[in-house]
Amino acid sequence: MTRVHIVGAGIAGLSCAVRLAGRGRAVTLYEAAAQAGGRCRSYFDAKIGRTIDNGNHILLSANEAALSYLDEIGARHTLCVPPRAVFPFVDVRSGERWCMRPNAGPVPWWIFAPGRRAPGTRAGSYLAGLRLAFAGPDQTVADLLDPADPLWERFWEPLTVAALNTAPREASARLLWQVVKETFGRGEAACRPFIARGGLGASFVEPALELLGAAGAEVCFNQRLRAIDFEAERAAGLHFAERSVAVEPGEQVVIALPPAVAAALLPGLEAPADSRPIVNGHIRLPAPPRLAPGMSEDRPFLGLVGGAAQWLFLRGDVVSLTVSAAAELAERPSEEIAERFWADTAVALDLDPDQRPPIRIVKERRATFAQTPQALRRRAPARTKWRNLVLAGDWTDTGFPATIESAVRSGRAAAGIVTEI
Repeated sequence: MTRVHIVGAGIAGLSCAVRLAGRGRAVTLYEAAAQAGGRCRSYFDAKIGRTIDNGNHILLSANEAALSYLDEIGARHTLCVPPRAVFPFVDVRSGERWCMRPNAGPVPWWIFAPGRRAPGTRAGSYLAGLRLAFAGPDQTVADLLDPADPLWERFWEPLTVAALNTAPREASARLLWQVVKETFGRGEAACRPFIARGGLGASFVEPALELLGAAGAEVCFNQRLRAIDFEAERAAGLHFAERSVAVEPGEQVVIALPPAVAAALLPGLEAPADSRPIVNGHIRLPAPPRLAPGMSEDRPFLGLVGGAAQWLFLRGDVVSLTVSAAAELAERPSEEIAERFWADTAVALDLDPDQRPPIRIVKERRATFAQTPQALRRRAPARTKWRNLVLAGDWTDTGFPATIESAVRSGRAAAGIVTEI
């Protein structure tokens, strides 16, 4: 049986390995770190004494590839699954609260119902989103939607930075349209928010590793790829920090690494060069707080407007906050960020602002590539000029933003190509 060497055990590499192992292929998975998951992982943090995720992720019910991956590894039951799509928000400056409630079906009549949309917004501002469908290749979200409109702060900006991790003034309008079309454009059933109940590791990583182990796949940690030998239009050898592996005739290689790393290893590869950070904060409370209006056990998150943080997630006595497209915030001292995050949390959850508990700040300085019009042109296809080497990763040309969904799609596409070779 010919072997497939997969380098990188993030979600792209895991999804590729799971798909190939399920088809009976021999798989060896190499990972530079001591654990799998990449940017989608959980770990114990000594400062707050809890297991936390390195970042926060929301799947939507339209994310068919990601949900199918969870089905493959037997982990869909680990998600919080609300019966309806409801998105609760709070303006931390005024304390005003509301819920956005899309309706069933593709005709968005909910935007004409004041109780379902953001307060102070007009139906026409939502319909203006149709301009995104006609975006040119170089147009940004801010080129087509009005930053002075109240809906900008209460919907378009939060959606853009959450989905694209890029500020609307530079984010690709075409890519945001892909998100809108696949979710809100298909109605309530396509935009239900799903969250990992016990953490990212328990949902996306550990079940995959268990499945791969049962299938006889090799998983090798602490294996950083340093170089690749090429001979006669094929990858012939992989050189890791402490060993080298020959790629025998008939064997294939999947490179599921970040764009800058892949570009350094593969001569002539064009890949997105710029990245954007995400800042996360994790707060351990003395006890689980009361759920804020609009939140529920199967909807443990809250959108924040007007403060430092953008999204708040609750798991037991741990509050996690996220800021995407956080270039300015990432440069601030962690103590300052912690103060600002706690101020937002105290308002959002009606807590005593003077009783600040331990807070861990995590800065992912290269969370995703900058999803600008210029960068999208540098997304690489899965196939390469080497006949036995394929690419995977959320940054490759999947047509979707650099999210879990894109990572899974890329891994599956790579698996499909390998199967054909």
